[in-house]
Amino acid sequence: MPRVKNSVQSRRRHKKYLKLAKGYRGSQSRTVKSAIEAVNKAGRHAYIGRKLKKREFRSLWIQRINAGARLHGLSYSQLIHGLNLAGITLDRKMLADLAMNKPEAFTALVEMVKSN
Repeated sequence: MPRVKNSVQSRRRHKKYLKLAKGYRGSQSRTVKSAIEAVNKAGRHAYIGRKLKKREFRSLWIQRINAGARLHGLSYSQLIHGLNLAGITLDRKMLADLAMNKPEAFTALVEMVKSN
């Protein structure tokens, strides 16, 4: 029986990695072994980055809410506690957007918290 060398599948696999490594510097975009290593490492960094992005945005939203709350004489924790007691369920993304872009609506929320 003749030996099977698997060349078609190997070439397809190599081309797939070289396509993903397009734009990388030096031999990482031209040699298959370097391209595979670079693409795999980039994939790991991208996976971790997707998790970090969520943390960083939550931190940013909290900072914006805190800045808006301090303008009205409250701290972030006092505002969140007051919103929970008042039964207002807005997530931090929406609160930060209100604090940045609609200060009059944010002021109304703060007044509701202060009245309770």
